[in-house]
Amino acid sequence: MEETFSEKDLEFISKRGNSLEKIMQQLHYFRNGIPKINLYKSATIGDGILCPDTKEKKQWAAYFDEHKSKYDVQKFVPASGAATRMFQFLNEFLNRFNPETDTINSYVNKYNDTNLPMFIVGIRNFPFYTELKEKTRELFPAYSEYNSDKKVHAIITTLLDTKGLNFANKPKGVLPFHIKEELIETPIDEHVWEASFYAREHKKTKIHFTVSIEFQNDFERILSKYPNIEASFSYQDQTSDTIAVHADNTPFRLEDGSLFFRPGGHGALIENLNQLTSDLIFIKNIDNVSQIEINELIENKKVLGGILIHTQFHVFKYLNILQEETCSKDDIAAIKSFVEMSLSFPLPEDFHKFKTEYQQEYLIKILHRPIRVCGMVRNEGEPGGGPFWVKDDKGRLSLQIVESSQIDLTDKTQKNILHHATHFNPVDIVCGVKDYQGNKFDLHKFVDPNAAFITEKTKLGKPIKAFELPGLWNGSMAKWSTIFVEVPLATFNPVKTVNDLLKPAHQASHE
Repeated sequence: MEETFSEKDLEFISKRGNSLEKIMQQLHYFRNGIPKINLYKSATIGDGILCPDTKEKKQWAAYFDEHKSKYDVQKFVPASGAATRMFQFLNEFLNRFNPETDTINSYVNKYNDTNLPMFIVGIRNFPFYTELKEKTRELFPAYSEYNSDKKVHAIITTLLDTKGLNFANKPKGVLPFHIKEELIETPIDEHVWEASFYAREHKKTKIHFTVSIEFQNDFERILSKYPNIEASFSYQDQTSDTIAVHADNTPFRLEDGSLFFRPGGHGALIENLNQLTSDLIFIKNIDNVSQIEINELIENKKVLGGILIHTQFHVFKYLNILQEETCSKDDIAAIKSFVEMSLSFPLPEDFHKFKTEYQQEYLIKILHRPIRVCGMVRNEGEPGGGPFWVKDDKGRLSLQIVESSQIDLTDKTQKNILHHATHFNPVDIVCGVKDYQGNKFDLHKFVDPNAAFITEKTKLGKPIKAFELPGLWNGSMAKWSTIFVEVPLATFNPVKTVNDLLKPAHQASHE
């Protein structure tokens, strides 16, 4: 199928650094579809999800504190892109509302907008209120003479306009989220504060942000306040962009005839993660921060870290045993039990019939992979991926984080399993990315390419189909050893819309 592209196309692809092989694979998926994931059942407490009690949590947290000094620890924070969606309903208001003829009440009733009244009522409680008020009076000198409807329009214009605060075009990481002792704090500040739990004496604390290159200076300006932080940055490389097609699956072209590529989604960040060389890497989204119950947040981070360190210790020990000629049947029995019970990896029913050397090879293959320990919160209707037992095309079961877009919702059985899920993933993950000999895993080898999905978008006013790479904590980590642990809902405080800043987690001061 390479004849699809002209010499000019191939030269363009080469200059961008994209893989022709991957492009052809994407075109294949567009034409033939992507297999949906096969849910076997939802993971639940005692069946795929650990639920440590208070005493066990303290033990795991203490275990982490005891051993963390032996490891190079880092936090990985996906923070690319502008906060456009956070202010989407306010942008819609500006596009629809005429301040000379419309009223807020008529607008709310016409568009059934429940977000706008909440924003207006809570305006004084936003951490940026003082700055917004001053800037509005600067941009609108006659502001005090406006009626209430026109004042609202002026305030929102100031918040979003490039001449005002321009918040919708800035990254979430640099926006005012909290007020602490009369000081404004951004998500960057909160991530720095939270990272104290893995800080080591006489060592800088490492945090890595994925950013858009045009915003890196803004991040660096905020981080310059923290001399004990070693911050690093990376960008979503255009080589991970994916090709877009028309509805008939032919490549979409721009007005100049060139092929159109789009960012491949957050699954592209597996490359960024793969570049890090730390022993343990905690992953958390930029907008998932809080001002309350900080001690609980930190304890649960330590719990996940303690479980990972303990698990990794046993994995490494067993891999060494399996390499030895003295590996006994008792050793294999113990390792088999660990794989099935601690790693939730069911072995074949006829495993006991395998020759000893085959048993060893099989167990080595299972154990020799990156490890992730993922926090899971009780499902209370929030959107996001969830923990499931998944069956592959060979009938093998594994624990996976699955997004609804990966599921065939026309299948009643699959839809029912999704509907009865008890937990979802707040993206609170700790990763062990080195093997038992201290070598860094090549994380690309543990991606399931079939976990990608196709979405519908528009470009130049025309409908297109876009290819989304396997999500970072979905398909990109599909072949990792996986442990799910229940964590409190208090650990999940994302800011998806500006009104989320009015919730208690973002209104109180640190303990």
